[in-house]
Amino acid sequence: MAFELPDLPYPHDALASLGMSQETLEFHHDVHHKAYVDTGSKLISGTGWEQMSLEEIVTGSYKPGAVAQDPIFNNASQHWNHTQFWQMMTPNKTGMPSEIEKRITDAFGSFDEFKKQFVAAGVGQFGSGWCWLVVDKDGSLKITKTENGVNPLCHGQKALLGCDVWEHSYYIDYRSKRPVYIENFVDNLVNWENVASRL
Repeated sequence: MAFELPDLPYPHDALASLGMSQETLEFHHDVHHKAYVDTGSKLISGTGWEQMSLEEIVTGSYKPGAVAQDPIFNNASQHWNHTQFWQMMTPNKTGMPSEIEKRITDAFGSFDEFKKQFVAAGVGQFGSGWCWLVVDKDGSLKITKTENGVNPLCHGQKALLGCDVWEHSYYIDYRSKRPVYIENFVDNLVNWENVASRL
């Protein structure tokens, strides 16, 4: 089955007042995400991967420890990553549900400490990649970072929150100020109800 580009769950200009411009979403969703969908669909066409779910393709094509992943993984994983990313943001600032607030406080000591560690993970990811809040295999909450398109599925983890730190995610709005972009993401863009629903 070919990959399909999901619609954004809000208009392209809906996040502009919160620090993510219409131009960024037009390039990020309509160009970059679409490229992963189109390229990935061509790569799996006529192969055994075509009958598998997106998650099965991601985990099945991932090569642990490899210096470079193959194109099927890269495009499938980035399609999955971005599909989650759009859902993890909202133009309607939501309060943090008590369950996720308690889990974050228990795991990191405070929300401020969580934010500090999450931003540090994204800033510390050399080159392109993602920073994540995940449920690890033992059920604990952890902050991780992954290179390029690698995501928590590859490590048997559940993604609760992910922030794209590829330059195309922030360069139009923030130029080289990756820390400011991630701080704004946590402060203004996260859909905490969506995050809580993933627990």
